Amino acid sequence: MTTSNDRIHVETDALRVEIDTLGGNLVYVELLRHKETNSREKNLVLLGPEHRYGLHSGLTGTNLPNHTTKFSSTVKEAVLAPGANTLEVRLEAVSPEGIRLIKTYGFHRDSYTIDVKNEIDNGSASPLSPNLYYQLVRDGKAPSDDNSMAPTYTGAAIYSEEDKFHKVAFSDIDKGKAPVAKSLDNGWVAIIQHHFVTALLPQAKEAREVYTRKLADNFYAIGMIFPLATIAPGGKAVQTVPVYVGPQEQSRLTLAAPGLDLVVDYGFLTVIAAPLFWVLQLFFDWTGNWGIAIILLTLVIKLIFYPLSATSYRSMAKMKLVTPRLTKIREMYANDRMKQNQAMMELYKTEKINPLGGCLPIFVQIPVFISLYWVLLAAVELRHAPFYGWITDLAAIDPWYVLPALMMCSMVIQTRLNPTPPDPVQAKVMQIMPFAFGIMFFFFPAGLVLYWLVNNILSILQQWQISRMFEPPKAVVPKR
Repeated sequence: MTTSNDRIHVETDALRVEIDTLGGNLVYVELLRHKETNSREKNLVLLGPEHRYGLHSGLTGTNLPNHTTKFSSTVKEAVLAPGANTLEVRLEAVSPEGIRLIKTYGFHRDSYTIDVKNEIDNGSASPLSPNLYYQLVRDGKAPSDDNSMAPTYTGAAIYSEEDKFHKVAFSDIDKGKAPVAKSLDNGWVAIIQHHFVTALLPQAKEAREVYTRKLADNFYAIGMIFPLATIAPGGKAVQTVPVYVGPQEQSRLTLAAPGLDLVVDYGFLTVIAAPLFWVLQLFFDWTGNWGIAIILLTLVIKLIFYPLSATSYRSMAKMKLVTPRLTKIREMYANDRMKQNQAMMELYKTEKINPLGGCLPIFVQIPVFISLYWVLLAAVELRHAPFYGWITDLAAIDPWYVLPALMMCSMVIQTRLNPTPPDPVQAKVMQIMPFAFGIMFFFFPAGLVLYWLVNNILSILQQWQISRMFEPPKAVVPKR
C-alpha cells in the first residue's frame, strides 16, 4: 500500500494520468491523441508541472482530509484493459477523529471525462456537516508552444443558466474584479487555453458556491464548494463531479454539458462562424479531408454570393468599356473638379453603372473571411490536419509559402481583369494592392489561404466569362 508522496500512474486509450497521493490530486494529464504544437513526436501535456496545472478536491474544516492530506491506495499503476470500458482508482485518508474521505477516479474508454467521486464516512462520535470542494489551479502563463497568429485566451470561465457563459481573466482575479464567491444551483467552471479546456461539470442541480482565488503570485484557482447534508455518526455521503480534461472538440463538448461548446472562441462573429464550422464538419465527414472540405465550403459560399458577384462583375465590365470616355472627361475638365464629377455621374447614370459595384462582393465577404479565420484558429479539429503534399497542418502557416504565392498571383490576375481607374494615382495604387495585401497571406493559416485562393480562381473564371459577354463585337475586315 502506498502511503508516501507517490504517484499513481493511469493509462487509458486517450489519456495518460498521474495522481499524487499527497492530497489525492490529479497532477498530470497527457493527451495521447494530440501532439505538441512544435513537436509532432511528443504528446501534448495539458495538466502538469509546467503551469502548476492540476485538480484538487477535499473537505473544508480543521483536521478534515483535503488536498494537502496524505492519501493511501492499494494501486500503484492502472491500465484500461482491452475490452474494458471503465477503470477506477481509489484512494483514502482518515482524520484523527475518524472521518474517512474516499476519493475514486473513474476513467472511460474513448473519453476525456474523468468522474471524481468523494465519499465521506463519518467514523466520529459527532454529527458532521461537511463542505466538499473541487478546484482547478493553474498559473497565468499562456502555453509556451502556442504560436498562433492572433492572441488567444488563457484563463478561467463560468457558465450558469442565469448568466450564461463569461470569461474570468486571471488579470481580473489579480485586480479583485472577479467574483470571489457566488451562490448557484447549476452550471460549471473551467480553465481554458487555446484548443483545450479543463472543466468541472456537476450534473445534479444542487446548491454550490463558485469562487475564484489568487493562491500565490501568478497562481490561481477556480472552483466550487458543495454544502452537504449533516452526516450522523456512522453515516455516509457521496458526491461525484465529472471533470472534462481534453480538446475543445465540439461534438464531445456538446455531450459533456450544456454550454460547454461555448469555450470554442469564434470571436464577435460567432453567429456566422458556428454555421460555417457545421458545414465544414459535414463536408469533412463526407470526404475525410479538411482541405477538400474547405474547397467544397468555398464552392457553397461562391454559389450563395453568385447573383451578387454577377451583378458586380457586370458593373465592372461596363466600367471597363467606358474607361476611355472617363479619361476624356478627366482631360476635358482637368481644371474644374465639380464639372468633372458631374459629367462622370451623368455618364454612370446614362450607362446604368454603379462605380462602387465592383467593391461590393469584397465587402460582403469580409465577415465570412474573418469568421473562417476564427474557425481555423479556434477549431481543434483542424489542428495538425493535413491536406496534401507539403501542407501537413491547415491551421498553421504554409511552410513553403506556395499557397500565399499563388494567392498573390491570382490577385494580380484579378486586378488586370478590372477596369483601370482613370486617375493615374488610383491606377498605381491598384497595381501595388495585390502585393501589399498579398503579403498578409504569408502569415495566415494555410486553410484560410486555400479558401481565398479557390475563391479567387472561381471569381476570375466568373469575371472572365462575364467580361467576354460585354466585349464589343470585332470589326469584320472585308476580303479583298
